[in-house]
Formats: sequence, structure tokens, C-alpha cells
Amino acid sequence: MHLKISHTTEYHYDEPVPYALQRLRLTPTTQPGQTVLNWRTLVEGAVVEVAYDDHFGNRTHLVSIDADRKTFRIEASGEVDTEDKAGVFGPHHSHVPLWLYLRETPLSKAGKLVRDLAKSAEGETDLERMHALMAMIHETVEYKSGETLTDTSAEEALARGKGVCQDHAHILIAAARTLGHPARYVSGYLMVEGDPEQTASHAWADIHIPGLGWVGFDPANKICPDDRYVRIASGLCYRDAAPVSGLVHGVASETLKVAVTVERQGQTQSQRQGEQSQAQSQ
Repeated sequence: MHLKISHTTEYHYDEPVPYALQRLRLTPTTQPGQTVLNWRTLVEGAVVEVAYDDHFGNRTHLVSIDADRKTFRIEASGEVDTEDKAGVFGPHHSHVPLWLYLRETPLSKAGKLVRDLAKSAEGETDLERMHALMAMIHETVEYKSGETLTDTSAEEALARGKGVCQDHAHILIAAARTLGHPARYVSGYLMVEGDPEQTASHAWADIHIPGLGWVGFDPANKICPDDRYVRIASGLCYRDAAPVSGLVHGVASETLKVAVTVERQGQTQSQRQGEQSQAQSQ
């Protein structure tokens, strides 16, 4: 599938900000299941200080804001060809060892509720148990915005029974780790049929299953990621893969506006190449 994506983030402050530093993880890379055709990240009211790949392999930009500005705008956009791999990302290849993904974080620490949920997942194979776990989280935690915050833990979200995709992912990650499976948080985009305009990016989880490698699970939608999904960043939890994070000096009040558009565009690059090859052979 050929997807066109636009992601705009605007910060407005009620008084000038002396200085701010923001970390951007908004650039997808070509990897199993997706080919980046073109991508650009523009900033207004800020300066890109450095670009680098972090220890999880996420393309990262550090941008600074100074000169007493009251507005700051980020626009990330581009086109990506995607492939439906039934959620299977494949073997682990990274500078980060696989065992690190068993480590708990404050957001993905398993409490009694998460451990009990993990124990109740039934299935003859690891894959079946992860599918069962995904379904239980989807049914137990209602998708509802405004009920949790970015610092809400997996245990807290499960206790409330309400949350967003970030919470669903954290619960699955915490539960999978209690069962001995390395797990990671994934941020990215999801193309929703009939609803190209969204108010946020998306998030899901990767679970490492012997014989398959990393496999994606999206409890918010009870599905393994297909060709409607584009991966941006990953890590132990949200804090390692947040699209935008940082610090602001001063006491100004902040207003944040986010607009995300994910649209399907005609035919894919592979289809175009196939047609070109066929024409050349005729």
C-alpha cells in the first residue's frame, strides 16, 4: 500500500519562552514491511542542532528554541510503501541485546492485575497466548481518550479499565514480559479507512516469539499490524519512542495542537515497477 502522511505539531505559549530543547522521533526508516519513498521534517521557530540514530535505532533530531519565541511548529511528511506481513517483523537485529526488552520501566511495570491477566491467557503455543492476551486487553480496557496521561502506568490503566493505544500497548508489554517474552513499544501511524484526519499518531507492541522473531500486536484494534501501519520508533516504553519530547525553561503556559493525516495513494511502488517491467518485456 502506498501511504501519504502529514504530521503537524504546534506549540503556543502565553509568554515568550527563554529556551527549550525538543527531541523529535518523527522519521520512519526502510525496514521489513515498509519502504520510505521520501520524507522530510521541517521546523519553524527552532534550530535543528543535531540528527542521529539513538541506541534503539530510532532516527532522532534535537531542536532548540530561543530568542524568546511564543510559537514553535514541526511538520513531518512523506510517502511510504507498506506490505502486509501479518504482523511478523522478523529476527532481532540491533545494537541493543534482546534480553534488554525484558526490563521493566515505570510505565510498563507489571503489578498484580497485569500478572493475573497474563496468567489467564490461554493457548497451546506462545503465538496463540499472545493473541489471546491482545484480545483480553482489547475487551477489558475501553478505548477512551482523556482518561489517562502520558505518565499513566500499565497497572493504573488496567485498573481504570479505560485508556488509549499507549495504555493498551503498555499493558501488553508488561504482561508479555511476565511470561518471559521480550517486548517493545512501537510508535507510528495507522491509516483508518474513511477517516484520514486524526488527532494523534498511533502505538502498539512488538512481542518476540521463538521461531518468528518480533511480531506486532495492536490491542487497541485487536489486530496484528498490516499494510495500513507505518513504524516510526521503538523502545522499552513510550518514553523511548515518543514523537516529541523535551524540556522548556520558563513559566509560560503551553497549548499543543496536533494534526495527523494518513491517506492511501493509488498504486504502490512495487506495482509500478511490475508494470514497467512488463511493458519493457512486451
